[in-house]
Amino acid sequence: MKLMTALVNVALGVSLHQENNQRQYEAERSKGLGRQATDKLEALLEKRRELQEQQKEIENMMNAIFKGVFVHRYRDVVPEIRAICMEELGTWMRSYADSFLTDGYLKYIGWTLHDKQREVRLQCVKALQGLYCRRDMAAHMELFTSRFKTRMVSMVLDKEPDVAVEVVKMLTLMLENMEEALTEEDCQSVYPVVYVSSRALASSAGLFLYRRLLNPQREAGRERSRDGDNRTFFRLLLAFFLESELHEHAAYLVDSLWDCAGTRLRDWETISALLLEESPTEGLVDQQEKALVEILAASVIQAAEGQPPVGRGPAKRPSARERKAQVEERTRLTHCLVPALPQLLAKVGRWGPHCCRGPGGVSADPPTAAPQFSADDEKAALLLEVLRCFDLSIYCTGRLEKHLELLLGQLQEVVQKHTGQAVLEAASHALHVLCNPELALHGRGDLVRSRLVDQLADKFHQEVAELLQASSLDEEEVYSMAATLKRIAVLFNAHDLTPWQLFEPCAQLLQRAVDMGEVPPQVLVPAITCLHFHILWELSRLPSTDVPQGQLQSLKTRVTSFCSLCQSCLSDMDAGVREQAFVVLSDLLLVFGPQLPQDGREGLAPLVLLPDAGLQSQLAAFLMDHVFHHTYSQEELSATGTSPLCIPGVSPRDACPLTVPLLPPEDGENRIEELHQRRVLLAGFCKLIVYNVLELSAASDVFKHYAKVGGAREGCPAVPAMAWRHWAPPPPPQFYSDYGDIIKETLNCTRQMDRQEWARTLLLSLQQLMTELLLQQGPEIRATESFQEIRDLARRFSLLFSLHQLRNRPALFSMHKEGIQFAFQEPAGPGLGLPPLNLPFLEVLSEFSPRLLRPDKALLLAYLEKMCQERQWLALRDAPWPSLVAYRNSLQPQEEGGSVSSRSTAPRPRPPPGSAAKRPRVDGEAGAEPWGTLCPWGLRHPQHRAGPCGAGEAGPALSLAGGTLARGWDQSEAPQSTARVTTGQGAERRQRCRHLCRSQTVLRRGGTRCGDRNGVWGQGWGSRRGMGCGAGDTAQGQG
Repeated sequence: MKLMTALVNVALGVSLHQENNQRQYEAERSKGLGRQATDKLEALLEKRRELQEQQKEIENMMNAIFKGVFVHRYRDVVPEIRAICMEELGTWMRSYADSFLTDGYLKYIGWTLHDKQREVRLQCVKALQGLYCRRDMAAHMELFTSRFKTRMVSMVLDKEPDVAVEVVKMLTLMLENMEEALTEEDCQSVYPVVYVSSRALASSAGLFLYRRLLNPQREAGRERSRDGDNRTFFRLLLAFFLESELHEHAAYLVDSLWDCAGTRLRDWETISALLLEESPTEGLVDQQEKALVEILAASVIQAAEGQPPVGRGPAKRPSARERKAQVEERTRLTHCLVPALPQLLAKVGRWGPHCCRGPGGVSADPPTAAPQFSADDEKAALLLEVLRCFDLSIYCTGRLEKHLELLLGQLQEVVQKHTGQAVLEAASHALHVLCNPELALHGRGDLVRSRLVDQLADKFHQEVAELLQASSLDEEEVYSMAATLKRIAVLFNAHDLTPWQLFEPCAQLLQRAVDMGEVPPQVLVPAITCLHFHILWELSRLPSTDVPQGQLQSLKTRVTSFCSLCQSCLSDMDAGVREQAFVVLSDLLLVFGPQLPQDGREGLAPLVLLPDAGLQSQLAAFLMDHVFHHTYSQEELSATGTSPLCIPGVSPRDACPLTVPLLPPEDGENRIEELHQRRVLLAGFCKLIVYNVLELSAASDVFKHYAKVGGAREGCPAVPAMAWRHWAPPPPPQFYSDYGDIIKETLNCTRQMDRQEWARTLLLSLQQLMTELLLQQGPEIRATESFQEIRDLARRFSLLFSLHQLRNRPALFSMHKEGIQFAFQEPAGPGLGLPPLNLPFLEVLSEFSPRLLRPDKALLLAYLEKMCQERQWLALRDAPWPSLVAYRNSLQPQEEGGSVSSRSTAPRPRPPPGSAAKRPRVDGEAGAEPWGTLCPWGLRHPQHRAGPCGAGEAGPALSLAGGTLARGWDQSEAPQSTARVTTGQGAERRQRCRHLCRSQTVLRRGGTRCGDRNGVWGQGWGSRRGMGCGAGDTAQGQG
């Protein structure tokens, strides 16, 4: 290819010489007859002939190389060679367009756009960029563009982000130099890319969007004023943001446009003017105002922090120049928005629907003139977020005290008129920033805060007195008290309100709720929050040493009484109260845990609070009910239109599956919020374990859900998809996908604490699952799917012992020993020869056997024989119980027991599609094959991994331990042959194997027990690592 490129350069030089020769010849011919030089004309003609011959010779050489090399190598099996071909072809087209910029050569680039390799597609796109960047070249590519435009537009969604970036850049060049090439439908495929997580790709799409839709001068023939252009830009941006309905977060759109339109986005004067316009014709509607406020807040945060929004890549460390630019931007935006922010918050308008309203839509405190922006929680919260990006020292140095007074007044009004959580938190944080002691004018903020809290505290004390004296409260009084408590709770989070003595009235409310149950839940939740923050603020004010005993005793009494009340609230009827009590209890137990008197705080040792056994069990029970065994309430059922027949725990025996789903489910946003709340509850419980507040054994309730994956509908009948009308009620929690990261981190942390106790906790988790399964389904559990899930969980646990075998050796040995004791502790059944109830637990324990060292295996095998002799059971060699045989084989050394593993000694039922049992085995696990799978006839089939003979399915489900077929399978449809397999029968054997692998009914479940060694299948189904199938000696020695 490089030789071809050199020839192209030579041909280009010859072509230039021809052009020069032609110009010289024409100039000489244009002279008069007396001035023409005949000799020079003849020389020029001779030179032209020579150049033409050279050109023809070079073109023949290029054609030979192209047809002999390129045409074959652009489809080479090596992707690097294909990429080189495309790169050089693009160079030829740019260098020598007269010969190569034709459809005959362009088609190779179009075809290779479909290549599977990233680097090949990338070189194709870069080659096209070099062609579309020039208008004269783009004019020769109309046919190519119309033929391959669909493919080029679809590559915007290429799986490789760098390829997609170059494709968007190519489309932008096409947009500039071939105006009519891209239709509106093509552009609609590029617009959503501005919201992707890759910032490079989003920025490229932002440039495309700006050139296509948002550039005010795109069709203007003359320069317009800057302010007019920016107004047009923001109106176009609002139209795109609202009409496209692609995304709700303006921060990602602003970040995508920051590189190409950052100057316009930083025109905060124009944004403020647009928001403050009162003209009914030119003013913005409510939806446009909200979107423009989002854009304002996003642009301010982007300019002040210099970081992309969350999800757009990791935060970068700014350089010295970037930090200086951020300081300058912060100063400029402060000067721009300090006068406008109070006006935006105070813009007078209609009384909005989102402001403080009582029951029945009546305002609790209707003002005479309600601010329009303050009437909308989202707008007010976004405007208050802008304040944290200000350089607040400018209020003093710039003599802007008047604007500070106006802003503080608006803050006070926002807190008084709103009850939304987001806007109250934004107002609280803004007030905290203005009360910073380092600020010169912080005294004004302190004064406003004191006035505000005084009003709220007086009102709250009055309402509490009325509630404690009255037998019942009406709806308006309950709403007023709940709103007041909610405001106090939000302020308590960022401000120390302990001087206002709010602990006693809140405790009285909580005590009345526990004793009489007359306090509404909307009052209890913020009351619990206030008590929690009151205790934390009191603790933060205590000195590290020489703590007064009176303060210690007072705080200790308050903590103890409050924890007792929260423990009582764990059984409240309202779910919100229960969850809030659990979260607060978890935090307090963690703060006042054993680590409190550490790091020079020995004087706080009397405050250490340890939960008793009753509280520990109550916390664990709450976790099981609200995280792992979450059930749907009647309100959730009525909201989704789901019949109670499909809820776990309700018998579906008489249900009609066609009538269960009635309405489509609610949007997934609420489910995400619920999952987030459950993750918070689980994380709080796990932190108590990691920090030694709870005993390590309490983690067994968490660990046993590590690998559990619920079915499609637990407790529901299996219904085809059509029967559910393409919709299903909310599925049960997928514990591994929802909580797997939290549980895994807890496993790793607790392992570092105490390996012996950690291993004992893992064993306890498996024992609890085993006991629950026995209670639910009786002694016959080995063939159930739940037993398979327990074994899968044990396999996951065993992977945690892979590293540091010497450090894990004592814990793993003790785990096996205690597991054997658990398996033998139950007495045998009433029948003679029946195994103990817990004996199948040995199969679960066998999953840990590969992690044992050889001396430990021998000791455990001797201990197993001793346990059997003490109970006067049959010798192990005569024991008919598969679980005992499986565990014994897992402890056998390699040379004595062969390659028999726990996996191959016990039959497993056929798992349902999508279950955890069908996962591919990891290299190094017991039973893993280096390639392919071993079918019943002894041949390996790499292409049949998921078929009836695959390793993941239990096709024939053969027991390899005793040389017999698995119990519980029907062989009525199996090939009836007992002939030995010899070397001469290879072809017939392969043919029968292929027939067996294609059949879906080789073996089916039935009630027939095929345990006869002399049956039609013959004897000696050998182990899967070296033995084939046949009768007698074939299976034992020649397989």
